[in-house]
Amino acid sequence: MMNSKFKLAVLDIAGTTLVDKDFVAIAFVEAFVQFGVEVSFEEINPLMGFKKTEAIATMLERKGVQFTQENVDYIHNIFMNEMIQFYTSSSEVEALPGAEEIFQFFKENGIYVALNSGFPRLIVDAIVDRMQWLEKGYLDFIIASDEVEKGRPFPFMINSLMAQAGITNSKEVIKVGDTMVDIQEGKMAGCGLVVAVTTGAYSHKQLEEYMPDHIISSLDELKNLIDE
Repeated sequence: MMNSKFKLAVLDIAGTTLVDKDFVAIAFVEAFVQFGVEVSFEEINPLMGFKKTEAIATMLERKGVQFTQENVDYIHNIFMNEMIQFYTSSSEVEALPGAEEIFQFFKENGIYVALNSGFPRLIVDAIVDRMQWLEKGYLDFIIASDEVEKGRPFPFMINSLMAQAGITNSKEVIKVGDTMVDIQEGKMAGCGLVVAVTTGAYSHKQLEEYMPDHIISSLDELKNLIDE
């Protein structure tokens, strides 16, 4: 066991620790189609990582659609049902390579492991139940975007996780994610290490624009970064 300066690792879910072959984007497209609005993957991808109700409202604004909160809720409910159905029953739900190993590595080195997500808690729970990550003892804390005042890029989820872990110095926190708002969230929270992964919605080139501390192509590379 090494003596790490980090005490808490906060990792995103879809695209970071869980395989996402556009599963989330497909559910988004379907939900908008059912509302009568056509959207493309190219339009949706930049909104990955955001709180889902905020992403829906943003997309409707960009499309020039007049909408109410009821409209947002309608689209969100379709999206939620699609995702819960998928994460509960699809054979394609699987951890990204190295995800469970990195959970274990952090635990063995005295670092709390937390998941956070732009998903609401219902979807997060469906994923964690399906993966049995709590039963396997991998996770210490879980938080979802609908459990705080505002989702990413605001730092409220990380702030809450720090409070739960009894950590007051944000430099002792690692944030890992695959989107622009993951990086922004980590920076706004003042995390000691903000790491982007290329396994999700954004390419290496796209992630570079937001200047994370490191960009990695596999979660396994985190071990070397913690050692530095």
